[in-house]
Amino acid sequence: MISSRPDAIVMVTDALTMLNRKLVTAFAISNRLPLAVEFSNIVRDGALMSYGWNFKDFYPRVAYFVDRILKGDRPGDLPIEGPTRFYLVVNLKTAQALGLTIPQLVLAFADEVIE
Repeated sequence: MISSRPDAIVMVTDALTMLNRKLVTAFAISNRLPLAVEFSNIVRDGALMSYGWNFKDFYPRVAYFVDRILKGDRPGDLPIEGPTRFYLVVNLKTAQALGLTIPQLVLAFADEVIE
C-alpha cells in the first residue's frame, strides 16, 4: 500500500480484520489514509467513519428464529432477512489527524460523532 498508495481504504469486516483492527487503524492514520469501515467500534479505535448495521438490532430477530425452529419450523423454510437500518458514525479526531474537514451536512446526518 505504500508503494501503490491508495486514496483511501475501505475495510470489509471479517474475523481477520476485526482481530487486526487496531493495527489497520494505526497504519491508516500514520499514512494519512481515510479508513471507512462497517462497524462503529472500529471508528472508536480510530477509523474515520463507518456506515453499517448494528448487531443489537439483530438480537430480537435471532430469538424469533430460534423460537420458530424450536417449535418445529425447518430452518430452510424460514425467510432470509437483512438489515433495514444503517448507522453513520464519524470520528472527528481522526479527521483532524488526517487534515480533513467533514462537511456539516454529513455531520448533521451522522448517528454519532466522536469528538
